[in-house]
Amino acid sequence: MRSAPAARGFTLIELLVSVVIVGLLASVAVPMAELAVKRSKERDLREALREIRGAIDAYKHAVDEGRIRADRLASGYPASLQVLVDGAVDAKSPARDGRIYFLRRIARDPFAAASIDPGASWAKRSYASAPDTPSEGEDVFDVYSQSLETGLNGVRYQQW
Repeated sequence: MRSAPAARGFTLIELLVSVVIVGLLASVAVPMAELAVKRSKERDLREALREIRGAIDAYKHAVDEGRIRADRLASGYPASLQVLVDGAVDAKSPARDGRIYFLRRIARDPFAAASIDPGASWAKRSYASAPDTPSEGEDVFDVYSQSLETGLNGVRYQQW
């Protein structure tokens, strides 16, 4: 007589234990992935702010040196971020249409919606506005993020 073959496969308990283990691993991996994305955006924000602020300072330095003609009563800062990309006529250049360029492109605020124009993704502060209540004006003295979120360091992105 032959005996019946043993049933092969997983029991219900083995399947449940496997599902619980996969769930635990996923619950650990998802927050780590979200943290990595936030760190990446913060790094991009830091780099974009450094690049744009450096270009604004270079523009002001060029005005102070007399390489860019500006109204005597003006602050010497660019009228918009687009001026940094379009360039300004170099007053000391031997070429008639010599220009000085400060940015290749305007970096987008990584915390702004992708549908927003890069120049409009930043909040701007004019030279005439107070530091504790920044507002736009005739020039661009500084830029900062419009995001209301707080960074991993506990400081709001608007204050970076």
